Formats: sequence, C-alpha cells, structure tokens
Amino acid sequence: MARSPIETFAAPFKRLLPRFIWAPARRLATGLFTPVAFSLWSGHFKSSLKERAVSAKGDALPWYSYPAIQFLAQRDFKDKTVLEFGGGQSTLWWAQRAKSVVTFEGDPEWQRDLAKRIPANVTLYPAPTETPAACVAFIDGKLQALGAAKFDVIVIDSLCRRELVRWSLDRLAPDGALICDNAEGYGFQEESRDLPVSRVDFFGHAPGVILPHATSVFFRGTSFVFDARHPLPDIAKQR
Repeated sequence: MARSPIETFAAPFKRLLPRFIWAPARRLATGLFTPVAFSLWSGHFKSSLKERAVSAKGDALPWYSYPAIQFLAQRDFKDKTVLEFGGGQSTLWWAQRAKSVVTFEGDPEWQRDLAKRIPANVTLYPAPTETPAACVAFIDGKLQALGAAKFDVIVIDSLCRRELVRWSLDRLAPDGALICDNAEGYGFQEESRDLPVSRVDFFGHAPGVILPHATSVFFRGTSFVFDARHPLPDIAKQR
C-alpha cells in the first residue's frame, strides 16, 4: 500500500528520534491532525463554507453520510434510472452517474435554483407540501404522465418521508435500492419494520454538518448495489 503524504513526511523523524519522544509526539499529532485532514480531503470544510455539499474539488455531493457516499461512488449507475424526493446537490451527483433522474422538490426557492443547474437527463418537478396525501397524489400523476413504472434507485431525502416508504417499494425494480437519508428519524424504521426488506445503515458525518446521521439502503432479496463483483473502495482515492 502506498504511503500517504503525512506518512512520507514523518518517516525520517521516526527513524532519527528515540521512541520515548517519537511515540507521544505521534499520538498527539494523530489526534490533532486527523480531524483537520478528514475535513479537508472529504470536502467537509469547503461544504461548511459554501453551505452546499461539495467534494474537496468543489464537485457536487449528496448530503448523505460520507460512508454512504463512498459506498455508492463505487457502483455503476450508467444504465440505471433514479427517482429522487428532495433535490439539490444530490441531483447533480446522480445526473453525472445515472441514465436518467426524476426529482421532486418541495421548496420553491431551492427548486428554482436547481432548475438553472440541472443537465438534460434530469426531469425536475416542484411538489406540493400541504399534506402527504396531496404530495403522493401529485407524484403519482406526474409519473403516470411520464410512463415511468419502476426505478432502479429511489431516494427519500425530503417530502413526506414516512408516507413514501411503502409507496416507493412498490415502484422499485426487483433488484433496486431504496435510499433513505436521515434514517434514524422520520418514522423510517417504524414504517419498514413489518415489510419484507433488508436494510444496511451507513452511519457517519455528512458534508458541512456537525452531527453524524444515518443513510440507510433498503432492498428486497438481492440488489445490484451489493453485488460482490463491485470493486472494494480505493483508499488512496479517498484521501
């Protein structure tokens, strides 16, 4: 495994200094430097300043937990369709990877901002938020007009979250993945408890957010995102 820049920098000090000096200095440096390094290479620092989820290079990221982002980034979505409830930086991220993205956004101001930035493979709808019933009925009508039946990936990140869990599973491809952000709340567990699905939780920090949260993936039987033929993450690329 290739050394990190920090390991390369520290190597001569480790060789030259006695252990009773080197060891405590290393422990202190690790404790102080690691949070700073994580914030810089993950883009957390830049996301905090911009108030948008971005990578260290400034590219759009979903506002999911970092473990979920890193997991999904290894998957191949180029032939997949994505349905998203709650648009934003994630819409741009999915648009770069998926065949097509259909997004429903309930915040008019955010919807107008996003409409200026989406590419041609994204269909964006403003969604009503007065009641869950009105929201779901609106979504049903728009998808019927599109002729869209099943989606490979469905993301619930806003818009009557609990009410869309069962609805989404009915519209998920057999080997698809339902991604629920902030899954520790909003009634996701209560709503899915008696459903024939499996769940994997990705708990950790997210871009520009202080407290960690969970991004969970629900699936029936098998899902393409958990195919063992996908490569393991390239740790060097994550730095």
